[in-house]
Amino acid sequence: MTTRTESVDTPAGEARITWHPAPARTARLVLAVSHGAGGGIEARDLVALAAALPAHGVTVALVEQPWRVAGKKVAAAPKVLDEGWRALWPALAKPGLPVVAGGRSAGARVACRTAAELGAAGVLALAFPLHPPGRPEKSRAAELTGAGRPTLVVQGGRDPFGRPQEFPPPAAQGPYELVEVPYADHGFAVPKKAGPTQDETLTVITEAVAAWLTGIPR
Repeated sequence: MTTRTESVDTPAGEARITWHPAPARTARLVLAVSHGAGGGIEARDLVALAAALPAHGVTVALVEQPWRVAGKKVAAAPKVLDEGWRALWPALAKPGLPVVAGGRSAGARVACRTAAELGAAGVLALAFPLHPPGRPEKSRAAELTGAGRPTLVVQGGRDPFGRPQEFPPPAAQGPYELVEVPYADHGFAVPKKAGPTQDETLTVITEAVAAWLTGIPR
């Protein structure tokens, strides 16, 4: 499928959506995912999802926040990120399909904070930054458990921003599921001496997300 890029004006500046459409006859929902504070939509997990999911009837919309489009090296404040995401939402919903809000790292936090008010069908949190590295007392668990929508967390087994065992029990704290990606760091990179290869690791991510998305109502 041919991708297309769309520019969207927001209060924070121009944002950009790169669409990876599912075939029209099978398209059943949109997964809108944004990047983190340290990189863009070229992140390995986002690229892998955009390549794999259209075959499962999922149109993937990779969202670049205005600060990234403007070429800035430092991410905007959380309030500004949320404003940009809210302004993008009508364009994401334009295909007329349910929209799952998602992102990696800081983008996951944005998706969690705004999902309920925007009417997202679900939330995909890739490498959710549960706390700053080495500062577990600065927990952001409330953002995750307060998303108010079915949520899937995909977390690297050695992520310094929060290892899977550090997350609160889903049954007690909110309706979310957690998938651990063995040996992976915050960017889902795995050491060469680890059992799984990098390609196998990305397959773990794409298959877990594809399976979870089948449970999202149309």
